Amino acid sequence: MKIGYARASTDVETLDLQRRALRLAGCKKIYEDRVSGASTKRPGLDQALARCGPGNILVVWKLDRLGRSLSHLITIVQELGDKGCGFQSLSENIDTTTDGGRLVFHLMGSLAEFERALIAERTKAGLAAARMRGVQIGRRKAMNAEQVRRARALLEAGERPADIARALQVGRSTLYRALDVQHAGGGQAA
Repeated sequence: MKIGYARASTDVETLDLQRRALRLAGCKKIYEDRVSGASTKRPGLDQALARCGPGNILVVWKLDRLGRSLSHLITIVQELGDKGCGFQSLSENIDTTTDGGRLVFHLMGSLAEFERALIAERTKAGLAAARMRGVQIGRRKAMNAEQVRRARALLEAGERPADIARALQVGRSTLYRALDVQHAGGGQAA
């Protein structure tokens, strides 16, 4: 059985074209969503995927109606394949129930994996270059060295940690971490 899935990104966008194409392709049941493709909550897609089983084919009008990204799309199609379910995209003429369709889809998957590897490599190189320039990577320290010295002096003068934290506009746990790191690390602020 062919199961259709249609998605509109906005309330203004109509699903008529997608519904018509899915019916012409032989879909007996069509599930729909009216949400952005970036949304992780798509009840219509969840229902369609739950209905897919051995011998079924999930059909979409276009690839971008199904996945949030190429990697998400590949994950969905692999999960369908694991269930014994095929996948068909009408506009791109991809059909994983044929040898040629599986080949095209595997090529797309390989390209997506290559792209992810390139992005990771560029990110690592960029972070390394920034560190070499002296750029602090990560979250800004909640307390600088002067604030830690001031907090230690107030604590030694008998002030309560809660009052010190309030005066420095930090949480008590932040204050305790800063004092412990300074004590253990020889003057470093947390």
